[in-house]
Amino acid sequence: MSDFNRGYSVSAGRADMSVDAGLRAFMLGVYNKVAIGLLLSAALAYATSAFPPVTQLLYVLTPEGRLAGFTLLGTLLRFAPLAIILVSMFAMRNPSPATSGFLYWAIVATIGASSGVWVLAYTGASVFMTFLITATAFGALSLWGYTTKRNLTGFGSFLMIGLVGLIVASLVNMFLHLSALYFIINIVGVLIFAGLIAYDTQRLKMTYYQLGGDQAATSVATNYGALSLYLDFINLFQFLMSLLGSRR
Repeated sequence: MSDFNRGYSVSAGRADMSVDAGLRAFMLGVYNKVAIGLLLSAALAYATSAFPPVTQLLYVLTPEGRLAGFTLLGTLLRFAPLAIILVSMFAMRNPSPATSGFLYWAIVATIGASSGVWVLAYTGASVFMTFLITATAFGALSLWGYTTKRNLTGFGSFLMIGLVGLIVASLVNMFLHLSALYFIINIVGVLIFAGLIAYDTQRLKMTYYQLGGDQAATSVATNYGALSLYLDFINLFQFLMSLLGSRR
């Protein structure tokens, strides 16, 4: 996983994607995998929120059917994606197409299964509208990251520092429960992941040129690239949901 980090050395201006069919095929493979991952996540979120036997295994509900908390299994499922990512950082030093693909689908499945919380906590209309807003923003930002000649390396480094600060602030607010800080965290989260969508798209373009046609490495990069953009999408959706969503 460390082989495909958030850094690159090829100038954005040197990568003329308008004439490179290989790059277009590579990016199309990434976007297709992201789209399928989002569809799978949506299906799993619906399944875990709409079928009572499954819902009762993961969530604690009030008599009116409102979300009140999580069961032990539900709590474990919420933290499963993070655990998988942390383990993979140490266990997958030389990832293959098969292992990187397994990592992607494992994270997609666990995030999707734990996303039923959004369907239970917010109205269906607000979930649908927020998803459309996220998808529109994702498409526009990724397109800009793909076409811009500006090198976003410095911008990406700034975003990663901001992401660390965001995580720290979120952990602190888990104990303080300050509504003003919660609002600021959501605003900053939207800005950070909006920027990361553009940055990660350009980073994938540069990664393709660095690989020089190595098919195995390109397959691994496709899986990791899809994972980066998928996580950007999911995080942007969650922060927007906290800001725009109407609770049940």
